[in-house]
Amino acid sequence: MSEQQLAPSWDGSVVLDIGGDVGALMLRTSPTMIGCEIDLTPDDANLPHTHSAVRERHSHTGVTFAAVYPHLKSGTYTIEGSAQRITIVGGRVADVEYEVS
Repeated sequence: MSEQQLAPSWDGSVVLDIGGDVGALMLRTSPTMIGCEIDLTPDDANLPHTHSAVRERHSHTGVTFAAVYPHLKSGTYTIEGSAQRITIVGGRVADVEYEVS
């Protein structure tokens, strides 16, 4: 059984649950990555691994291709398939370009 391909998201269709010690990440990718799921591994072993699918995302400023992580505890994470590490700060949204390693 194959997974259903998600349709593009539109402006206002993603809710970010941030504040206190919770932030979010918008991980921008190339369009060739649509449908790929990208894992985040936290440095803190007490925090769960998480993943998000890359989707086409429409807004008033144009189209981007990104995986959005709407609820991440503050801390440092390693981005799967990349040498990148990102620090999430509570109450903020990190906006990062995905760099394939």
